[in-house]
Amino acid sequence: MMDSETLLVLVWVSPILLTQGILLFIDAKKKGAYAWFWGLWGLIQFPLPSIFYYFIVIRPYRKKMKL
Repeated sequence: MMDSETLLVLVWVSPILLTQGILLFIDAKKKGAYAWFWGLWGLIQFPLPSIFYYFIVIRPYRKKMKL
């Protein structure tokens, strides 16, 4: 049985992970960058997937668009 502290953590963490996973999936799909990988990784932990996504996908994409 879950105690109230565990339930409270789930209530706070679940929407954050779900939102991060969905946003990473949608943006990676637009940029053609392994959308399923980024979406699933975004569902597992926070905030490392977003940080890595920025440096691995977004920055190179912006540099490519400037040229």
